[in-house]
Amino acid sequence: KDTNRYKCLHSSSILVKTAICELLGSPELPLLSKSGDIFIGGAFSVIIYLLGVMLFFQEQRCVTLFFYRVNFREFRFAQTMIFAIEEINNSSSLLPNISIGYKIFDSCGSTLPSTRAAMGLINGQERTFGNTCSGHSTVHAIVGTSESSSTIVLSQIAGVFQIPVISHFSTCACLSNRKEHPSFFRTIPSDYYQSRALAQLVKYFGWTWVGAVRSDNDYGNNGMATFIEAATKEGVCVEYSEAIARTASKEQVERVVRVISRGSAKVLVAFLAQNEIDILLEEALSQNLTGLQWVGSESWITAHHLATMKYSGILYGSIGFAIKKAKIVGLQDFLLQVHPSQDPQNHILKEFWEETFGCSFQSSLQETKQCSGSERLRDIKNPFTDVSELRISNNVYKAVYAVAHAMHSMLKCGENNEAVNASCTLKSILQPKEVVKHIQDVNFSLKSGEKVYFDERGDPAATYQLVNWQRNPAGDIVFVVVGSYDASLQSGKEFTMNGLNITWVTESFERPVSVCSESCPPGFRQAMIKGKPICCFTCINCAVGEISNSTNSAECSPCPLEYWSNEDHNKCVPKVLEFLSYEETMGTLLTAFSLFGAGLTLVVSFVFFWFRHTPLVKASNSELSFLLLFSLTLCFLCSLTFIGRPTDWSCMLRHVAFGITFALCISCILTKTITVVIAFKARTPVNTVPQCLASYQRMGVVGGTFLQVLVCVVWLALAPPFPHKNTMYAAERIILECNLGSSIGFWVVLGYIGLLAVLCLILAFLARKLPDNFNEAKFITFSMLIFSAVWVTFIPAYVSSPGKFTVAVEIFAILASSFGLLFCIFAPKCYILLLKPERNTKSHMMGRDLQKKH
Repeated sequence: KDTNRYKCLHSSSILVKTAICELLGSPELPLLSKSGDIFIGGAFSVIIYLLGVMLFFQEQRCVTLFFYRVNFREFRFAQTMIFAIEEINNSSSLLPNISIGYKIFDSCGSTLPSTRAAMGLINGQERTFGNTCSGHSTVHAIVGTSESSSTIVLSQIAGVFQIPVISHFSTCACLSNRKEHPSFFRTIPSDYYQSRALAQLVKYFGWTWVGAVRSDNDYGNNGMATFIEAATKEGVCVEYSEAIARTASKEQVERVVRVISRGSAKVLVAFLAQNEIDILLEEALSQNLTGLQWVGSESWITAHHLATMKYSGILYGSIGFAIKKAKIVGLQDFLLQVHPSQDPQNHILKEFWEETFGCSFQSSLQETKQCSGSERLRDIKNPFTDVSELRISNNVYKAVYAVAHAMHSMLKCGENNEAVNASCTLKSILQPKEVVKHIQDVNFSLKSGEKVYFDERGDPAATYQLVNWQRNPAGDIVFVVVGSYDASLQSGKEFTMNGLNITWVTESFERPVSVCSESCPPGFRQAMIKGKPICCFTCINCAVGEISNSTNSAECSPCPLEYWSNEDHNKCVPKVLEFLSYEETMGTLLTAFSLFGAGLTLVVSFVFFWFRHTPLVKASNSELSFLLLFSLTLCFLCSLTFIGRPTDWSCMLRHVAFGITFALCISCILTKTITVVIAFKARTPVNTVPQCLASYQRMGVVGGTFLQVLVCVVWLALAPPFPHKNTMYAAERIILECNLGSSIGFWVVLGYIGLLAVLCLILAFLARKLPDNFNEAKFITFSMLIFSAVWVTFIPAYVSSPGKFTVAVEIFAILASSFGLLFCIFAPKCYILLLKPERNTKSHMMGRDLQKKH
């Protein structure tokens, strides 16, 4: 039964498509043809079929209703091929005395009809019996088809006979395989480049979480596989990848749309042929699928029949790569002249006319109006008459001219440079492999200036325009070029934007965000979630001492040795330098105690100087007392060298000053102790003690100190202390300290002081039972006990204290021992001198026992 646009056929077999093609004539006959000296074959999907949704029950069988119609776009491709051939036939410079004929078959957009079309192109129309077959093809080159799967079949069959096939719309990268397709060429770039361009596009806009839908054929499967591979390298993850076949059932299409709508990805990469995009959009409308940013392949991104109000809610703002738009002068007028009267016996012209104007040439049908033949294509706007977006049609045009230029070279046209009488040497038999060779070598420019050539795989230069769906002031959808892609440029520069504003699908017209996980800000790193793609992650703070200064860092970078991470972990800052300074509380207190001790020692010195003629001061050996007070003052002041930023001089000074001043101090006390013992153990009166004792005292002090000076000189000469930045103890700070240079030198200095103190303690302990009125040995014993206790506890505290506390412990030990010596030795004397002057007499100093003895 016929309708005004569709014809139906009941069938339950997959061979229904072949049957539909046969309705319009024998598959052995071309849809359009013309004789000539050489022939170019054509294969286009002029007839397409639609799978209906109505079910019929006949004899308890379920039968599916199929529809078919004329594909206006494909019919325009066929007419463009004819236009190019007629233009060449009318040219005096290209194949001047050679006429080109054509045979155009219908591939029906499927592999089986494409096989029959290939056989029809190769075998010809004649039926021969016996051994009369010439063994040569009736066509010298084939242009077609529009589908990769159909073209693969066509190329494989033609390749057996080495007949060149030039496709205008088959983009499957598999066709670049010269082993499987030795005679294949195309005027459209391979999906090898488009898939990578799409991967760079989604990466450019920050879409790391996308959905994908593809045609379930060679075009979609190969293209999507390449896209996923390239996207993975770009750090883009695909949430789902669904396939749609043009023969898919309604349930299958519904399931695909449900997967898309339930996905979290806001960007959908649609690698679909036009038939599949039509099926998907119909179901998307029924399920109200909106809010997605569509990224399209070249097959549908510039399809005018989709840029309507019907689909605008779904596809508005779409973006994708398209073949460069061109202008073919004279093509529109040629298309508008197409009329059934050109070939009254041609069924396809009648079908085209009937479907275009909604009429019928069959007068018996009362449901439709009668076609008069006076209708004008100029009054119709459809994909056939629309030449505003000549992209694929230009590829057909280039394919025909590539064959013509190859033939021109092969037939040696105009070799004698006779511009007026140029002619071609027509051979009786043209070998297909020669045609393939000359097509491989073509390199020419069209009238528009576009260059045409093929690489070693039969592919053209891979260039695309980035197209965005926008509205013009009238509210219509227009395709605006917003960027470009040129695979011939250096890596990283192929994809460029021209700075135009891009319309997005979002209500705010802002670039949509499509990520599985929110970006990790600087200071964080990505941590993979087990069982999830790499684009799904959690953000973890960088560890101390590590930073990340970019968004979505995969790992944190450690700071250099002398740097540390800031609070936000996004920048390395110099580590805090730690040393005991005068400004901090601890340094201020220790400085105050040091100065107080030195000042107190000076006060005691002043008191002793004031009472220097009294018996008590004289009995205390004033010379040693003043020398001891001087050394104690130096001991208090040497602690100041431990405070402040360590330098070369301060490091050497602090340890040397400490060692020498304490050696001087303990030497004075040791000499004083020896003097006390000698004085109180003497059998003769004090005034009879040899006067040379004073000289021995000086020698004892100088000798005890000299040995320490000698040790310090050797230490400084061999391995002096030096400032050192300690980064090992604390990771977050640098401890400025004085490296001892030689630990042996330090412990020898400290050990020598300890040795003097031990000797002094032993002698003082032995003299502890001397007369009580003035027993200086007792006070020396207490002072040495305190001194020894301080320095014995100093050693473990010094070793275990960290950083600046090591210095503080050493200063504390110096101050504590110095105060211990000052108070134990001089406090009792000052007490008598200042508060008990009645005891400051010679008789009291000598004691009653001593008086009785004498």
